[in-house]
Amino acid sequence: MNSVRVNGIDVHVAQLPPAGDRPAPATAVMIHGMAGDTLASWYFTLAKPVADAGLRVVTYDLRGHGRTQRPRTGYTLDDFVDDLDALLVALDVTGPVHLLGNSFGGTIAFGYAIRRPEAVATITTIESAPPTPAWFLRIAYRLSQAAQPGRRLAAARDFVGTTSVARELPASRLPGDARIAAIDCPVLCVYGGHSRVGELAPDVRRLLPHAEVVVVPGERHSLLVDRPETVREVVLPWLLRHSPQEVVR
Repeated sequence: MNSVRVNGIDVHVAQLPPAGDRPAPATAVMIHGMAGDTLASWYFTLAKPVADAGLRVVTYDLRGHGRTQRPRTGYTLDDFVDDLDALLVALDVTGPVHLLGNSFGGTIAFGYAIRRPEAVATITTIESAPPTPAWFLRIAYRLSQAAQPGRRLAAARDFVGTTSVARELPASRLPGDARIAAIDCPVLCVYGGHSRVGELAPDVRRLLPHAEVVVVPGERHSLLVDRPETVREVVLPWLLRHSPQEVVR
């Protein structure tokens, strides 16, 4: 694990080389969720299986999270996409990348694909949605709840209480339906059957009719952490189907 200077802040990064330290034909970038989450949600669930399959894996703490610096301001969707863009340059990641995002991390992945479509091989999201007004209304509500004593994890309360995220993120500039619909890389969206985020699946199907949508019965928003084996069984075969032939099959 190390720290990389990106857009004026130190970003905490953890990387896994492909199994056997052989040259990786592609890179998978795993992006965690908003408030109370860190790169650990990927690092201890799907990162090693993906690296074992032959991909270079990059995980990082979002600005204001984990061991990454926490500026008081700078929390719009564009800021998070800017960080991802600059981080890939700093890490010398070349070639189209496979983006995997949990919750808001998936939204960052969609935002990056809208900005740099040529740089994205696939998008895999867990309990997430593209940057639509309906999704950002839910984000605004969750951030407001995170600020309430006793309602959320202490880390989430601290993050919301010491930054402008609750004001800035809901006010983000959104790309509009046409730009979302222009995403043409393979997309996989996984939802828990008992999660309200799954109610956004019709928006995904409307905007991205080529996307594959999988619902895991009985699971909630914490699907990635609660059922990592199930997520792996869904995601890994799909990811390998859309990866270079040099990746282990």
